[in-house]
Amino acid sequence: MSILERPHATSEPAAQTRRRGHGARAPGSGRLVPGQLALAAILALSAALEFVRLSQNGYANTYYSAAVDSMLRSLHNFFFVAADPNGLITVDKPPLALWLQAASAKVFGFAPLSLLIPEGACVVVAVWLLYRIVQPRFGTAAGLAAALTLAVFPSFVAVGRDNGVDPLLILLMVATCGAGVAATESGRMRTLLYAAVLAGLAFETKSLAGLLCVPGVAFAFVACAPGSLRRRLGSLAVAGVVLLVVAGAWSLAVDLTPASERPFVGGSGGSNSELALEFGYNGFGRVAGQAAGPGAAHTLSPADLFPLVRPGVTVAPTAAEKRYWAAHRDAAPAEPRQPQDAPGRRRDPQPVPFAGSTSLLRIFGSALGGQAGWLVPLALVGMLAIALLARSWRDRRIAMLLIFGGWMGLELLTLDFSAGIMHPYYASALGPGLAVMVGGGAAATSSLLAGASRRRHALGVALAAAGVTTTVAVELVLIGREGDPTWWRLPLLVLCVAALVAMTLARRRAGWALAVAVAALLVAPLIYSASVWLAPVNGTFPAAGPYSNAGYGGIGVAPPVARVDGELVRYLDTHGATQPYPLLTESSEPAAPLILLGLDASSEGGYGASDQALSASRLAALVAAGKARYVLLEGPFALRAGNSAIVAARLVCTEIPQIVWGGGAASGSLLVDCAGRAAALRHPYAFARHFLRIHPGVHYPLGAAPPD
Repeated sequence: MSILERPHATSEPAAQTRRRGHGARAPGSGRLVPGQLALAAILALSAALEFVRLSQNGYANTYYSAAVDSMLRSLHNFFFVAADPNGLITVDKPPLALWLQAASAKVFGFAPLSLLIPEGACVVVAVWLLYRIVQPRFGTAAGLAAALTLAVFPSFVAVGRDNGVDPLLILLMVATCGAGVAATESGRMRTLLYAAVLAGLAFETKSLAGLLCVPGVAFAFVACAPGSLRRRLGSLAVAGVVLLVVAGAWSLAVDLTPASERPFVGGSGGSNSELALEFGYNGFGRVAGQAAGPGAAHTLSPADLFPLVRPGVTVAPTAAEKRYWAAHRDAAPAEPRQPQDAPGRRRDPQPVPFAGSTSLLRIFGSALGGQAGWLVPLALVGMLAIALLARSWRDRRIAMLLIFGGWMGLELLTLDFSAGIMHPYYASALGPGLAVMVGGGAAATSSLLAGASRRRHALGVALAAAGVTTTVAVELVLIGREGDPTWWRLPLLVLCVAALVAMTLARRRAGWALAVAVAALLVAPLIYSASVWLAPVNGTFPAAGPYSNAGYGGIGVAPPVARVDGELVRYLDTHGATQPYPLLTESSEPAAPLILLGLDASSEGGYGASDQALSASRLAALVAAGKARYVLLEGPFALRAGNSAIVAARLVCTEIPQIVWGGGAASGSLLVDCAGRAAALRHPYAFARHFLRIHPGVHYPLGAAPPD
């Protein structure tokens, strides 16, 4: 029997499978069997990839870290997932992942590791859970192969070292698929309802991205579950209702709360609706196209965002805005040219932030290839092998194919053709489905290789050759482009060619030869994933790869900017900072490090600087009441500014030279003082026109206040 083959992997009862599965110790022995030891080694490897040198990442994604700090201030901030201590605006994501981080910080204290360790734990648990799902259906070796594939999947490793929402999302989606497989095998409504609850929780973690595994579960249950079609459809309908209730409960609670009694919904633009955010900007907008996406109907320009005060008077963007515009003119930037730091090894200063132009081969492009493309051909051939081996719709492997293969297929299509904002780390959700197709496909191919007939064996050899050769070709391209691990190219070729020859000449050892080829194909992504130890994670764009400066650690900004932030905090403490708003910022990104430094900063425009969280009239009221005074303008998303309070502060408030508040170092930000400008803030354009009538032809720079 081959190493990857499991006999009787058909529609045997689940209880019988559990009795014969690899969950028990060897008969008459208290020792662990080899499969358990191998699983322990894989889990240890996964834990090492996630936790070694984890502290260097600091607060990682400071946007989420600052939100957790803010959420710990009150139950109100916790429930609504406030992004700032004052509860002015929320984070632009559902709450579940941040609730997990806040719970950890509440128990262990607010510190970087209390935010990061839960994410790594979710990754390790997902690897274990995937093994527990695959092993009873395809065999121990297949379960181990799937677990190892997921453990070394580069994007999956990278997000587990960040404090984003994806590790919990993926764990919940794996659990959803596991419950879906069990429900399909048994036909029990109760088990299907478990899957619906888990899918609803995944939605409450990352909106519609959490539902990409649901179509496969639904189709598999209708097509493969025992019982009449009417009963199956009825169970599915009930599960759908449960899914809607769980997924929509928190969002409805937010939207039904009066706007005056809760924070503004960050990321919603002007709608201030959580449901609109989840189905719009965070949902269909990512697929159909949105601002900053390659399929956007209109690309924003400086003229769109900063209209002239009057014809003939130029309001020029600052140098920082020009730099940002040059870097982000397109959502799909040109392929970067990486500098060489040593022969055969490249070092990118930063991960690529966007996924590039839409195409069928986008998964192998410069942004996604190194993060997720290594084993895609092997997984696709594995899907074909499972389909060819399965005997009927009641075959348990068909449910695995429909659920995990369907999830992988939808993820691939989404990654390749989404016309909205698409960051490379989104590919982390491709990992589990791909891993199951690699492990299960290898088991199915091994069964064909061990077949009694020559025709069956030839089919197995053809599938193995197709999967191995195409995957080797992809890996050689990726290794050459990424510059890592270049030393593995020759061993990879030798081992895979030798394995393919052995499959043809030594039929009894064909399964072992296939195992060697699969193991050889896993080495490159493993080494590439281990590069996460080399530098702090980029909190906004977590990625594996040989990056020399992926992130900064600490509070997430470069040391010179951190010094400026510290000087700003000291300046505000000694120059009449108001309460409860000692500083308002244009966007959340400059506010986050300041919150982590202890300043109760609040963002007027949310993460993208375009939310209508604060109007010019409300800013004027806060200034008049002595509750707000200082506003920090510009930042990475300044060109998206669509907030009337931001525009009013630019036009009306007095600029404070950076040498006064920032110690002289350049940070690309502009501090203005709005004290005494309440009346002008209510009518900023009229104030600007009045100034220009008094001083015709004067160039009026953004943020500079006209003289009285």
